[in-house]
Amino acid sequence: MTSHLRRLLAEVVLFITEFAIVLAVGVLGVAGFLAISREVFDQDAATFDADAFRWTQRLFGAEQQQWVEAITFFASRNFIVAAALIVILYFLVLRKHRWYTLMVPVVALGGITLNIALKGIYQRPRPLLPLTSASGLSFPSGHAMISACFYGLLIYLVYNHVRRHKVWRWVLIGALALLILLIGITRVYLRVHYATDVMAGILAGISWLLIAIPLLRRLEGVIKKRYRNDPQLAEKQAL
Repeated sequence: MTSHLRRLLAEVVLFITEFAIVLAVGVLGVAGFLAISREVFDQDAATFDADAFRWTQRLFGAEQQQWVEAITFFASRNFIVAAALIVILYFLVLRKHRWYTLMVPVVALGGITLNIALKGIYQRPRPLLPLTSASGLSFPSGHAMISACFYGLLIYLVYNHVRRHKVWRWVLIGALALLILLIGITRVYLRVHYATDVMAGILAGISWLLIAIPLLRRLEGVIKKRYRNDPQLAEKQAL
């Protein structure tokens, strides 16, 4: 077997493996999301959602709304846009990694688009008596889904780039994962979402993230290979 054929076979095996993982994640994500949505719209989740409201009130107390709103701000549109621009500029200017500058908006905008589409499909009203203002529909939670997408992507970037300081890498990963969880809990505390909205949002966000990243990496590999094999394209890219 020639070296070229071995490389080709290795690429095929890698592609099949990645495709199988993506397919499995997609199937599990969709199955989990559909299971939650069925419970919600069969009214089987009403007791669970009511218990979650009471639990978050006991967790934070009645006097902590200001702090809760500060936490939920980290998944607001204004903050996510600003944070995404900072990440894009970091990889574009300092790290010279153009594909990460593409990955950030694709993941974020894809998550937002998917969330809008799902809300339009399910049309679930928000809970009554919210503690803060909120507009639009409830299922799945936009804050929970976008935080899972954006901070999940940051977890991926931290894992791949913070290699020298392993302790700090896992501290950052843990902090980002905790932030995703806290944002979801605060949405329930503020009564702008049911707990099932938050669970579905996190599940949908992570599923989209785990599908988008391998596909973008595969696209990156294909395009880079094309540039390597075509000197004229590589020269234009350098210019």
